[in-house]
Amino acid sequence: MPITVNDHEITDDEIAAELPGHDTLHLATMAVILRHLLRDEAHRLGLPATDEDSAIAALLAHEVTVPEADDASCRRHYAQNPARFTVGELVEAEHILFQVTERVPLPALRGLAEQTLADLLAEPAQFGEQARKLSNCPSATLGGNLGQLGRGDTVPEFERVLFSADQGAIVPRVVETRFGLHIVRVVHRIAGRLLPYEQVCTQIAEALQQASRDAAWRQYLRVLASRARITGIDLDIADSPLLQ
Repeated sequence: MPITVNDHEITDDEIAAELPGHDTLHLATMAVILRHLLRDEAHRLGLPATDEDSAIAALLAHEVTVPEADDASCRRHYAQNPARFTVGELVEAEHILFQVTERVPLPALRGLAEQTLADLLAEPAQFGEQARKLSNCPSATLGGNLGQLGRGDTVPEFERVLFSADQGAIVPRVVETRFGLHIVRVVHRIAGRLLPYEQVCTQIAEALQQASRDAAWRQYLRVLASRARITGIDLDIADSPLLQ
């Protein structure tokens, strides 16, 4: 079934032209649809423009009000998110990786990881030996030692555990990431330094302004989509790309 927006049929050529700016065909298709919605509305309102991009920019400037990020909001964000503005924080960590593969059923792998964790919580001194024997990570040869890690050095789900774990303790649960199942120990922690508010206030204001702009644009797009005649696709504005 073809995709149409206000009786205009979306062509393969339109989607192909949009694809280089997006990760998937679906996102490219969504972007084309949003462009048509915005362009049609700009035309309906008679906004002056020389091309599609200027028409969309004029429409959003005319129709969408984005609240400014005031100093109080920026200071509140700074106080509520100190980790985002801390530099130099490091942890020295060890882990045992149980890699998920097609050859090993996940329940059996999880059972092995949980039994190993229970054994290590009872006898922490065996961590290095168990890492050398069981871990599917190159760090196994070092007893599981990953060296010093800063924020951004690992995948987010692993990082959250590393920077919230107690120093010297084995994390008392099996940690799951996209790489598999982990048993984790933070050997040493180096405290970071909180940057002063004055040094990051512009960065915070820009981030809050962008978040406000994105929320306002999505709400406006929902309104346009509710008025439009769209067929051939379920349009979910929450998952749609935002045009820059």
